Amino acid sequence: MSNLNGKTALVTGSSRGVGKEIALRLAEAGANLIVCYRTNQAEAAQVAAEIKAMGRSATALQVDLNGTHDLERFVGEVNKTVQEISMAAKLDILINNAGVERKATIGEIAEEDFDFVFNTNVKSVFFLTQALLPTLADGGRVLMIGSGLTRFSLPPYITYAATKAAVTSLATYMAKTLGHRQITVNTLAPGALHTDFNKSFFEQNPDVIDLISQNTALGRVGEVDDVGKVAVFLCSDAAKWITGQRIEVSGGMWL
Repeated sequence: MSNLNGKTALVTGSSRGVGKEIALRLAEAGANLIVCYRTNQAEAAQVAAEIKAMGRSATALQVDLNGTHDLERFVGEVNKTVQEISMAAKLDILINNAGVERKATIGEIAEEDFDFVFNTNVKSVFFLTQALLPTLADGGRVLMIGSGLTRFSLPPYITYAATKAAVTSLATYMAKTLGHRQITVNTLAPGALHTDFNKSFFEQNPDVIDLISQNTALGRVGEVDDVGKVAVFLCSDAAKWITGQRIEVSGGMWL
């Protein structure tokens, strides 16, 4: 039921971290991949090479998702790539993973930082999904990457959490809108994870790992593999009756 053989998937922000893990796990399940990056060309090429070593097709495409200025060019490249690697010339899976953060409380956040986070985490997600609707296959999968921070509160993440609440809501509305095409739209919401996104923070604040572990039902900080496997499930036929849902993958953090 989790066999993705012959499927074509696009994962934004997949040169590293959660996006990289999701791309690799989708490839393990049989999917061909479009790996997306903003500046990490060498890392994206390495991810594509790992996927090709599994016997899958993989193409690394550059895109700046801080708003919509680069979308027309990028979507054109996506459509060309899909025609090359998909017998049906359709995109089966879209993972909206790319995201940024600017840690600051409500009394500290600057307007330009607020706009940067919302343009990347919300605006580009909305309009990229819109632009790819003609390419997205009926019966396809759209997956938003949300956050446990929409359920519990850590004040310096207020802007980031607000964007993740927004994409969670977008997923619900998109699920309703695209249901007639049998396209499912869900949000996968990780808790705290060991990733290169927060590696330096954990290294500088080792006590935080103990704090998180003590306040997580399963007693540890999450790993990217914990998220990648659930992403494969939500993109598979096993999850074809799940749509408009927020699935938190946090090990029971702050229950």
